[in-house]
Amino acid sequence: MRRIAHLLVHRAPVVLGATALLTLLAVAMLPRLAFDADVTSSLLGSTPEGQAFTRLQQVYDVGDPITVVLERRDGGSLTDREGLALVAEARDALAAVDGVASVGTLVPTEDPLLGQALDAERIRGLAAPLLAGLSGLLRRSPAAELLLSDDGTRALAVVLPDGDPIAVADRVPDAAIPDGLRAVFAGNPLVFAEVIDLLGWFLLAIPPAVILLILLVFTLALGAPRLAALSIVPAILGALWTFGLIFGLGLRVDIVTVIVPIFVIVMGSADGLHFVSHLQDAAERGEPKAQRVAAALREVGVPMILTTVSTAAGFLSLAVTGVRPMQQLGVFTAVGITFAGAISFFTLPALLSRIDIPARGPRARLGRRLTDALEAAASRRWIAGVVVAGMLVVAAAGIPRLAVVSDQLFFFKADHPVRAAYAEVEAAFGGASPLFGEFAFDPSAPIDPQLEAIRARSDELEDLPGIRSVVSVASLAAALPEAQRDELLRGERTPPVGPMVSAEGLRFLVFPDDVRTSNVARWREATDAMPEVRAFTGTPLLFEALNRLVVRAQAGSLALAFLLVGVLLLVVYRRLGTTLLALFPIAVTVATLLGFLALSGIQLNLITAIASSIVIGVGIDYAIHLIAALEHARADGGAWVRRALRTAGRPILANAIGIPVGLSALLASPFAPHTQIAALMWVAMLSAAATTLLILPALAPRQALVDVHGG
Repeated sequence: MRRIAHLLVHRAPVVLGATALLTLLAVAMLPRLAFDADVTSSLLGSTPEGQAFTRLQQVYDVGDPITVVLERRDGGSLTDREGLALVAEARDALAAVDGVASVGTLVPTEDPLLGQALDAERIRGLAAPLLAGLSGLLRRSPAAELLLSDDGTRALAVVLPDGDPIAVADRVPDAAIPDGLRAVFAGNPLVFAEVIDLLGWFLLAIPPAVILLILLVFTLALGAPRLAALSIVPAILGALWTFGLIFGLGLRVDIVTVIVPIFVIVMGSADGLHFVSHLQDAAERGEPKAQRVAAALREVGVPMILTTVSTAAGFLSLAVTGVRPMQQLGVFTAVGITFAGAISFFTLPALLSRIDIPARGPRARLGRRLTDALEAAASRRWIAGVVVAGMLVVAAAGIPRLAVVSDQLFFFKADHPVRAAYAEVEAAFGGASPLFGEFAFDPSAPIDPQLEAIRARSDELEDLPGIRSVVSVASLAAALPEAQRDELLRGERTPPVGPMVSAEGLRFLVFPDDVRTSNVARWREATDAMPEVRAFTGTPLLFEALNRLVVRAQAGSLALAFLLVGVLLLVVYRRLGTTLLALFPIAVTVATLLGFLALSGIQLNLITAIASSIVIGVGIDYAIHLIAALEHARADGGAWVRRALRTAGRPILANAIGIPVGLSALLASPFAPHTQIAALMWVAMLSAAATTLLILPALAPRQALVDVHGG
């Protein structure tokens, strides 16, 4: 380390110049920022549900609809003169939005009685007998069951976008809906548009808040705001380089990968803190610049390398999950932490060799008193036993209850307007994101027996729990004259919900009112047993498939994370006992975290499932730093555990507090899983620090703690 320190001190301009050049290159990539609002998009080509989803959209040339619930503000019926006129006005206003292909409502564009254009002006001018006939015909039409609520006070408009559905979704809420109607908008395009808006806000607000919080904690630990700022520079640059790499590769940011820079900043700052803290110790000893850099690297250089690799390994374990957002988060956070580690090891010493480092002052709040309390607790071995026993009780009580959240809106908080809109649509008409599938149909074979079989299957599906209604050409044709039915089957007449007929079969829609894992499993089992059903898919099924992958991802990534970190420690320590000793605290922490996850009601989802693997990679850092300090102090004998705790305990505690404090900025995130991961990291990091700082000293020889009480 002395040679490396000498090189960094004397070649500092070269190191700093290279760092600046790479930073400018990363900044140049930032304008290529792009968002991906659909976390299930990775499943479209890799799962049966996703492949069916893509095929049916292509065959029927229809995408996700935007659903609009229309309700009169005066509470009146939508089937009287004024109600029908208002629906017609809303239909025409929605159709006028740029990018809208068609709008299906209870009121068609053509009068079914007279064959003339049917708009609000004509409805208001109809004679009473004609109006009564039109109203009765529309109430009895096949579309009424789908597009009109049972009490007639709410109507559904189905908006089919043409082109970019997210761009259309941004414009549709601005349509000139008549003042007499209240409109509620829902559907996947609206969800995706909202997610993109929130992702942009997240990147503008959350990373600066994270940096400020970590700066506060590090200032309390180091007693010098300038040094605290310098210690987190490597992590900030690592995050910047990582985003530059992501955008340079042409990848998009989603609700999972958007927290990559947050993890890099929070967890990549640990090495900078440890190096600056040890540099302060060297400054207190009065060592000159070059020697203090060498002394700091000698004490923490190898642990810095190990912790960077171990933290990266924890994240890299997510690469085996098979879920693209989780894979990208794992890989790019590992890359970012590696960047931050390299900058901490090379650039930070070069920079600090040019700066006068003050000794630790009285403003270092995370100092003597905290380490005194830590030493006192470590000397009482029973405390470690009580802490571990309590954590294992939490694990035993919670892990059997661990489950996956089955909610396609899991990323929205409970009070978000999107959830309220979905709930209103579901209450009146069924799910705002209907499932869809395809019935086999041969136009060359007798038609009536096929339609009868399809209607029978539709009835069977409607009898399943959680399904409100099933709509297909077969159900619509039953109420039509034969001529109109034949037009419908030939695709010459398009229903309000879009194209339903192709050369390959008949598309059908399923409107659910209770999408839960058990119900979805029964739907899939039932459709698999129906020979008439050629395909069955939809966004709820994609999320259910995603949930299955999340469960497998949790087990696979955990196993790989322990394996990677264990092999790394075994290679470095070359002693199985020391390796198992380092792994034990983190194993207890992971078990506690999973138990807390279930007991708190948070449960597993696409983001919280990554917490355990992260904790392994990050939490093992504490054991690495403490073991290094213990081995360094043991050579001088005496109360070497006490000296090790004084050397490594403060930065470990500062980091264990700094990570969750920094991630507490995620509590302001508009996405629910981000706030959940913030809560989980408080439990995880404090548990990891507590188990490490209590268990490892408790296993040391008694004489190494003998004079803790005596000072």
